[in-house]
Amino acid sequence: MQLKNKNTLVFSICILFILCNSYSYAFNNKSNKNYIQYVNAFIGNADNGHTFPGACVPFGLIQTSPESGNGSWRYCSGYNYDDDYIEGFSQTHLNGTGVPDLGDILMFPFCGTSLNNEYKSKYNKSTHRATAGYYSVSLIDAGVDVEITATAHTSFQRYEFKRSDSKIYIDLQRGLVSKINQLENHVAEAEIRINDNQTITGCQKVRGWVNRMFFYVIKFDKPFIAKVLPTQGNEKAKRLIFSFGNQKIVQVKVAISNVSIDGAIGSIQKENPSWDFNIVRKHTQSEWNKLLSRIEITGTEIGKINFYTSMYHLFIQPNNIADTDGRYRGADDKIHTSATGKYYSTLSLWDTYRAAHPLYTIITPELVDGMVQSMLDHQVVAGFLPIWSLWGKDNYCMIGNHSIPVIVDAYLKGFTGFDAEKAYLAIKQSSTVSHINSNWEIYNKYGYYPFDSIRVESVSRTLESTYDDYCVAQMAKSLGKIEDYKTFMKRANFYKNLFDPESKLMRGKDSKGQWRTPFNKFQLSHASTVGGDYTEGNAWQYTWHVQHDVKTLIDMLGGEKAFVIKLDSLFYLQKKIEQTGFTGDVSGLIGQYAHGNEPSHHVIYMYSYADRKDKTQELVREVFDRFYMPKPDGLCGNDDCGQMSAWYIFSAMGFYPVNPVGGEYILGAPQLKKAIIKLPNNRLFSIQAFNLSNKNKYVQSIKLNGKIIDGISIHHNDIVNGGTLVFTMTDKPIFNMLNH
Repeated sequence: MQLKNKNTLVFSICILFILCNSYSYAFNNKSNKNYIQYVNAFIGNADNGHTFPGACVPFGLIQTSPESGNGSWRYCSGYNYDDDYIEGFSQTHLNGTGVPDLGDILMFPFCGTSLNNEYKSKYNKSTHRATAGYYSVSLIDAGVDVEITATAHTSFQRYEFKRSDSKIYIDLQRGLVSKINQLENHVAEAEIRINDNQTITGCQKVRGWVNRMFFYVIKFDKPFIAKVLPTQGNEKAKRLIFSFGNQKIVQVKVAISNVSIDGAIGSIQKENPSWDFNIVRKHTQSEWNKLLSRIEITGTEIGKINFYTSMYHLFIQPNNIADTDGRYRGADDKIHTSATGKYYSTLSLWDTYRAAHPLYTIITPELVDGMVQSMLDHQVVAGFLPIWSLWGKDNYCMIGNHSIPVIVDAYLKGFTGFDAEKAYLAIKQSSTVSHINSNWEIYNKYGYYPFDSIRVESVSRTLESTYDDYCVAQMAKSLGKIEDYKTFMKRANFYKNLFDPESKLMRGKDSKGQWRTPFNKFQLSHASTVGGDYTEGNAWQYTWHVQHDVKTLIDMLGGEKAFVIKLDSLFYLQKKIEQTGFTGDVSGLIGQYAHGNEPSHHVIYMYSYADRKDKTQELVREVFDRFYMPKPDGLCGNDDCGQMSAWYIFSAMGFYPVNPVGGEYILGAPQLKKAIIKLPNNRLFSIQAFNLSNKNKYVQSIKLNGKIIDGISIHHNDIVNGGTLVFTMTDKPIFNMLNH
């Protein structure tokens, strides 16, 4: 009893401290509005959105969520809303990825023996609830009502048994895999200990997208009798059934650490020591509410649901994988201690450098330095900056070295919580010392990646690398490293070497300088299944991947008129060439434009560079109407760790970072009547759209702080210094008839 009271007191003090000190910046978050009422965590749960509905905290390690299947692309997040059965609730998940992993420690509560050893249950979709920090469902066959909430490192589950003989099945062999036959060998090593009749602990090494080690503690608020089920084949981990007699309510807490069992126990003691589910839920939802309140919008009910759910998905990751004492397992499998107390992973940088990370610099600036430092810490032990990191390891998925634009953008925007010289050295090393997917000797020798030397993605890898080179050059110039600036700016122009003047598309070239022949400009490529010169796309989609030099691309295509005609063709051409293999990532199509995949995300805004802002404005509305809907299959592609959501948030406010480094935002057309960004030190940036309606989708004029904007962009400083951006909308496109 004394220990329980002590833990409750500690918990209360921790809650008070966190509520008073959630953010180091003085944000103007005085509103008591309930923003989480607009979060619908079911959005993206069906089709290929690959989001999960379960409970988590912003940037937390734990994501406890239902699973309805395994062993295919359909279950990258473990759950698909269209399924009729739930197979249990596991503790870790990915938001909107195109590859499955995690899904650790599956738990399934049930009554008696009515399931005939099939641990799954139909569930009541009419009472199913999923919002920020809370999930609940009624399992019909199992006879259990389930509620789930979470802290940063712990899951808290509450089971109410409707019939007698209360039991919980736990599957420690389970994990999310690409093919179901991988499940038998998913766990490489496993240890489990039943500490007492309310606690089990253990550790596991698992194989997946990355090879990981995790430690766990599972604590129940009622005593159990444990039964260990027999393993099958090469399985290393256990499946168990815990019986609780006729207890009506059983609560369970799960903590996970990638360092040690003591780390997991410490998380429960610091974050979740009591057994009051409602206190934890209230605190978790308060954390979400404060974060969501950083942008206050005026719009339709549907608009609010889409906007705040997009913010929710944006803030699920990157995940802080460090324990509460700052210790974490790094890329070298050794234990390190973070100087900031946090270590961020789940960095889907090929996706998120485009808009998600620029958005963090506006909405959560207090976290940016920590994210950058985590990338730099990764480089120290791995030898290069992270490409796609998960639980501290790199899975080498995708191409480019897109930690670089994230770090350079933070540096150019004035973030100072990391050593700029050390950051530049890490960037330069990653850009000059070859590593997986970056063969700098070949790249420098030819001025591009030849398709006979680099067998897959040669065009895309060249284009992605030239953008990173541009970013390196900008930081070098700022630091006074002029020779480096010249070197990397030369490399930043390598994209020109793959521009085919005949087709006026980016086309593969071999080491002898010969174009890829035959050349099918519509044929989709996917490195892992069908090969090809492009990454999850075709020549039409990747030709526009010149984010840093749009004006030169316009000239190469013959000037503004020719550029607009070519860009029009992208959106009009309907031809689609399928190949044997998987190309499902190329989705959300308007002609050849693929909004469901990230390389297309900036393209709509390129019209503005050629004096056709009206076409940008028109297409933004079309994407909103077609590809972002408040329902489970409402996303046209994987959310990709918040990038699809970031596009929506930026575009709803009326601007987007075509070049995501340096702070220029290209103006589009707002989809909200009003948005107020709440900034540090009580500053506000207000966006208003006068006369906005379904009919009035075009922009007649724009004023920043009362002055007409003649150009096509605003700057990061215009936003973070506070001010007012006013759009006046009309029903007619505005453009220069003499030039077009």
